[in-house]
Amino acid sequence: MPTNSLLDKLNGLQARFEEVSTLITDPSVIADQGRYVRLTREYKELEDLMAARKEYADLLANLDEAKTLLLNESDAEMKEMAREEVAQCEARQPELEERIKLMLVPKDPEDAKNAILEIRGGTGGDEAALFAGDLFRMYSKYCEHKGWRLEVSSFSEGAVGGFKEIVCSVTGADVYGTLKYESGVHRVQRVPQTETQGRVHTSAATVAVLPEAEPFDVDIQEGLIKWDTFRSSGAGGQNVNKVESGVRLRYPWKNPNTGETEEILIECTETRDQPKNKERALARLRTFIYDREHQKYVDDIASRRKTLVSTGDRSAKIRTYNYPQGRITDHRIGYTIYNLPAFMDGDIQDCIDHLIVAENAERLREAEL
Repeated sequence: MPTNSLLDKLNGLQARFEEVSTLITDPSVIADQGRYVRLTREYKELEDLMAARKEYADLLANLDEAKTLLLNESDAEMKEMAREEVAQCEARQPELEERIKLMLVPKDPEDAKNAILEIRGGTGGDEAALFAGDLFRMYSKYCEHKGWRLEVSSFSEGAVGGFKEIVCSVTGADVYGTLKYESGVHRVQRVPQTETQGRVHTSAATVAVLPEAEPFDVDIQEGLIKWDTFRSSGAGGQNVNKVESGVRLRYPWKNPNTGETEEILIECTETRDQPKNKERALARLRTFIYDREHQKYVDDIASRRKTLVSTGDRSAKIRTYNYPQGRITDHRIGYTIYNLPAFMDGDIQDCIDHLIVAENAERLREAEL
């Protein structure tokens, strides 16, 4: 893309930036929470672009001035200074242009949201549940490294350990935009604890990462919700099995794609405080409905981006964890490393970075930048 076209594109956004700057101070906009949140996010993106525009315009001006000086200056020392300035600007220019191109590609509005993380044991019985437990520990460690808050909403333990299913909420900066790459089937190859012959078995667990819905994203008729309470089970001292802190909600939801009404059932035993559990069960209900109602949007993106690493079929096998070889392979981008112990201890950022690079390259091709 020619240099002047990139600058023209940035200059063309100036008017929109000024318009959004005015809108977010309008009392009627502030009163509409949904619109206000969308506009403040757009303002932040445009503010970053305007800063990049100034940096880019300054660089081009300095480069042009240095080239002019190099051509017209007779003083040897001044010519050398101009030559150094040209070299520095020309070295910075491609890197800055690449960064601006990525900023100009429309972002997924979901990326900035918190996420619901669901891990389920798949094929492999007890070993699959153990592996689901290992994945939960891996993500817990990763969230800890990132400074995110992970809270378990509900879980079902496996017979010999691990989890048949565990559902968590993850809160922090750009959580969904980072964790979305983990959705899919994770396959493990190792000798199970229950194996007496030392044979390597293959098991699997599925991971689903959903953007957490904001209250204004989904219209829920709370009068239709049927609530039940029950006593929590598990470790927790004298409170357990005595206080009905666990909550269960049932909600009749009309599927907009089929027109049929189905009952959504959600349980939450996350805290010993019943009102807090109700609040979190409602958050999960919003996310469930939001995810289902937006599936058409997700499918549409997937059909247009056949190789997109972060969107599409949640039943697709995305990664293999081979314990005998100490190897992790991500099948979407052909990424292979041999540091499985560190990876399972939450050191997964390098893999996610490679996935982000692959997706960004695809987004740039799609936007023809």
